[in-house]
Amino acid sequence: MLVNMLSPCQMQVQIMPDLQKPLVPPKRKKIWVDYLVQFRWIVVIFVVLPASFLMYFSLYLGDVKSAMKSEKRRQKQHDEDVKKVVNRLKQRDPKKDGLVCTARKPYIAVGMRNVDYKRARHFEVDLSAFRNILEIDKERMIAKVEPLVNMGQITRYTVPMNLALAVVAELDDLTVGGLINGYGVEGSSHIYGLFSDTVVAMEVVLANGQVVRCTKDNEYSDLFYGIPWSQGTLGLLVSAEIKLIPIKEYMRVTYTPFRGKLKEIAQAYADSFAPRDGDPAKVPDFVEGMIYNPTESVLMTGRYASTEEAKKKGNAINNIGWWFKTWFYQHAQTALKRGEFVEYIPTREYYHRHTRSLYWEGKLILPFADQWWFRFLLGWIMPPKVSFLKATQGDAIRNYYHDHHVIQDLLVPLYKVGDTFEYVHREMEVYPIWFCPHRLFKLPVRTMVYPEPGFDHHHRQGDTSYAQMFTDIGLYYAPGPVLRGEEFDGAQAVRNLEQWLIQNHGFQPQYSVSELTEKNFWRMFDGSHYEHCRQKYGAVGTFMGVYYKCKKGKKTEKEVQDAESEILEPAYAEEA
Repeated sequence: MLVNMLSPCQMQVQIMPDLQKPLVPPKRKKIWVDYLVQFRWIVVIFVVLPASFLMYFSLYLGDVKSAMKSEKRRQKQHDEDVKKVVNRLKQRDPKKDGLVCTARKPYIAVGMRNVDYKRARHFEVDLSAFRNILEIDKERMIAKVEPLVNMGQITRYTVPMNLALAVVAELDDLTVGGLINGYGVEGSSHIYGLFSDTVVAMEVVLANGQVVRCTKDNEYSDLFYGIPWSQGTLGLLVSAEIKLIPIKEYMRVTYTPFRGKLKEIAQAYADSFAPRDGDPAKVPDFVEGMIYNPTESVLMTGRYASTEEAKKKGNAINNIGWWFKTWFYQHAQTALKRGEFVEYIPTREYYHRHTRSLYWEGKLILPFADQWWFRFLLGWIMPPKVSFLKATQGDAIRNYYHDHHVIQDLLVPLYKVGDTFEYVHREMEVYPIWFCPHRLFKLPVRTMVYPEPGFDHHHRQGDTSYAQMFTDIGLYYAPGPVLRGEEFDGAQAVRNLEQWLIQNHGFQPQYSVSELTEKNFWRMFDGSHYEHCRQKYGAVGTFMGVYYKCKKGKKTEKEVQDAESEILEPAYAEEA
């Protein structure tokens, strides 16, 4: 009755004070897993780090032993190992045995998604022997390697020759097979594209045991274009020939601070490597950027430099590979106070600049690991091996990270980078943000990832007639709401992000945790050529389909077999 007696103005006076009160996000109540995560550093220091060091040392000794063998002997051993794989596949009875998978333990993969797909597969093929560098052909500028060769191993072998892969993914543990079957990017990708774009040939064992060598212009060219992003679901990769480039001993790195709005940061980043006048002399060899908060970033460009240039009087040399050195992302951040500066970093150390700190994930795993005293005393056994971290976390902690953590890479067209930065800030508030450009080439067939239709007619900054410039935006940290103790629905945030990527012709690398339904998976990726290869090369019924391999959660044998039986009506053909 009182309300009816008030005039509209009086009602406004009565109500407005409540409307003007700021909305305070609800605080999240702590649960027992929070304390496990908070004190996880104890297990990491006393279990994971020592085990990681022993594993790294054991692998290093194996690499040294392999390098001491002649190329002829390594090739002979490779041929014998391939025969074992062929014989193993021929032992499989399709009516009785399950789908084919590698014998590698599920936690070994570097990616953060659940790898429960192995629960639905029972016929294992052991590929653990395939970790040898078979040949370095200086005339053809090709490195022939097996799929378990990792980035640390290959740079240790080639850099002393002043050679390197055209694209060297930053983390030591990333393997050639994972980078080809999945995706890989580096600061040189604005020139050479993704890791798979630098592959010249692949040796693949098909479902029937046939061994084929596929290139872009031989009879297996469709398989050559189908394997990238297929996650090993078309055949077993047993070797690859990859493009080499000549390099110099040092990287001349320029650190440029930039302050401004997120879209202004995006434009300054584009200008740093894609000159508007198109002058190729202004294009650096390496590009990357990091945003530390919504208004502060550091853009970095690198050019190869000789020892003579690096050691000229007045030039600063920074051996960032020493275990006690400041973590690279924190070192780069000093440009915000120092202003722009230039230094020379030994090339191999530059390639692996983010390894010791796992970008900045190391700060969450070991909150004090970036302190000088820890770096000096224990920095030499960093980083913890990702596979061991996964092996010791259990389902509860793994699911906790899925809900309260973000590990995603977003591949978006260069002209949409500013919009993406703003979206991420609004929906997730994850900092720091890492980003680097990469070309997405126009290929003879439409592969799972492809440029925007008609991109070559728009003449946007960074694009050419044969490739559209994209950017990989890396989100590897806890969102702002989680750090403030607020409620945060990680699964819903990822679902929203995936929808945003689909609407903006973006892609989500499959190593990350995905919430995509099968229908939306094939809205993001193009499945036509992939399904053509699945049918032609007998992968259906032998290897799990790529969606089910990437799907979050556990998969049963029946679930996968039922999905395989519906292959005649694949999800990509459904109407959106």
